[in-house]
Amino acid sequence: MLIRILEVMIPVIVVAGLGYLYSLRYRTDLAAINAISVNVFLPALVFTVMSSQDFDLTRYPGLAIAAAAVFFGSGLIAWPIANFLKYDVRTFVPPMMFNNCGNLGLPLALLAFGDSGLAPAIVLLIVTNLLYFSFGIYIVDQQVHWRSVLLSPPILASVAGLVVSLWGVPVPTMIATPIAMLGDALIPVMLFALGIRLVDVNLDDWKIGLIAAVLCPLTALVVALGIQPLLQLPDDQFRQLLLYCALPPAVLVYLVAEQYQQEPQKVAAIVGFGNIAAIVIIPAMLPFVLPAV
Repeated sequence: MLIRILEVMIPVIVVAGLGYLYSLRYRTDLAAINAISVNVFLPALVFTVMSSQDFDLTRYPGLAIAAAAVFFGSGLIAWPIANFLKYDVRTFVPPMMFNNCGNLGLPLALLAFGDSGLAPAIVLLIVTNLLYFSFGIYIVDQQVHWRSVLLSPPILASVAGLVVSLWGVPVPTMIATPIAMLGDALIPVMLFALGIRLVDVNLDDWKIGLIAAVLCPLTALVVALGIQPLLQLPDDQFRQLLLYCALPPAVLVYLVAEQYQQEPQKVAAIVGFGNIAAIVIIPAMLPFVLPAV
C-alpha cells in the first residue's frame, strides 16, 4: 500500500516542486498560464473524455448530485464558522466550496484509478466549476453575469462532447488528435502552476490558512459520508468522491479574489496552506480510496 501511495503522490510532488523551484528563480505570469489552462487545455481534455465511446453520462447522475451536495453542504457548514471567527464570509466560504479538482484532482484521479478514473473526475470537475462560477462567484460579487458562465470554454466543450457522445457523431482523426494533444498538456501544466502559486504563500495570515486547510476537506468529508446512505453510490464512484473531498481549496479562488479585490492576501494564505497541508492529508486518505489490487 505504501508503494501505491508513493506512486500516486511522488509524480504530483515532483512536478509541482519543479514549478516551485522554477518560480524562485524566474518570476512567472501565473495568470497567463491559468488562462491558457482554463480556456484551451481544460476544454480540450473535457471534450476528449466526454466525446469518447467509454464515457457514459448515465453512469454518473448520483456522482453529479453528490458533487453538488458537497459543494453546497461545505458552504453551509463554513458560513456560521466564518461568522463565529469574525472572518468575511466572501473571503472564507468560497474556498471551502471550490476545491482543487483541476490542478490536483485530475492528476490524482488518473494516478490513483488509472484511465477509468478520468471520466468521473471530469464529471466532478464540471459540476464544481459550473456551481462555483455561478453561486460561488455570486457570494463574492452579486453582479455575476450568467451568460458568461454558460458560454465559458469548459461548459461549451462539455456540451459539444455530450452531443458527440450521445448522437455518435464521428470526429475526424485530424481534428480529434490535436484536441487530445492539447488536453494531454493540462495535467502537467496545472501541477507546475500549482508549484508556482506556493511561492506566494503569505505566512502573516497563517491562522486563517491553517483553519481553512483543515476545514475544507473536513466539511466535504462530513457531507459525503452523510449523503452516501441516501445516494448509495457504487464503490468505485464513492472512492472517487472521497478523494475529491480530500482535496484542498482551488488555486482559482485566489485569482477571483484578486480580480474582485476580496482580501486576496488572505485567500492566497487559505489556498497556499491548504495545498501544503494536502501533502499530509491526501496520503492519509489514499489507503481508504485506492482500489484493491
